[in-house]
Amino acid sequence: MSQTYSTADLIKILASERQACMNGKRLNLAVSPSGSPFIDQFLQPEGLQRFTAYRNFRAAVHDYQRLHKISGIVWQTLTIKGQYLHFPKVDEQLAALPEDLELLKTAKAQLFEFWYLSTADMDLYLSLNGGKSYRLVVQKDVDRIMQRTEWASLIQQGNLSQLEIILQLGWGNPESATYRHGFPESGSEYVHAVNSGNQPFV
Repeated sequence: MSQTYSTADLIKILASERQACMNGKRLNLAVSPSGSPFIDQFLQPEGLQRFTAYRNFRAAVHDYQRLHKISGIVWQTLTIKGQYLHFPKVDEQLAALPEDLELLKTAKAQLFEFWYLSTADMDLYLSLNGGKSYRLVVQKDVDRIMQRTEWASLIQQGNLSQLEIILQLGWGNPESATYRHGFPESGSEYVHAVNSGNQPFV
């Protein structure tokens, strides 16, 4: 009987394959940048060939996950201002199974409570244009987004004096939501909490 890989195994395999693709050891030679032979003669196709090789490999891993019911969930721990949270999130390179999405939905309330406690005295900014600009908002604005959110995640950046807590409020499939690949079926909004008077990191 052949071995079934675990979530941790798949994360390592994808990291190794990604590095190989970035180093040019894996190329998808069938890919041309534009599809037009005239335009392609002026472009360097290797970057796209590397990206496509990795994307195809990752899609095969996602198929493997679904076939063998291997979760894409990893567990994260945050401690901010004396508040502790242990929460699930989908690894950014893996797919979310239906049961993973259910787990994310059940963890949402605990994550929101942690957000409220950790960011009570902080300025809140809504990310716009893919993080190219930010708009100052209040918690009521965030609450409205939270009401239509299916799942959420948190990221901490910086130290206590330059603290930034990023709340990702998502819907649909997490692997399609981060870079809006699956928009509008999947997507997410980002709210950045920063110390009063500070701006989000660019």
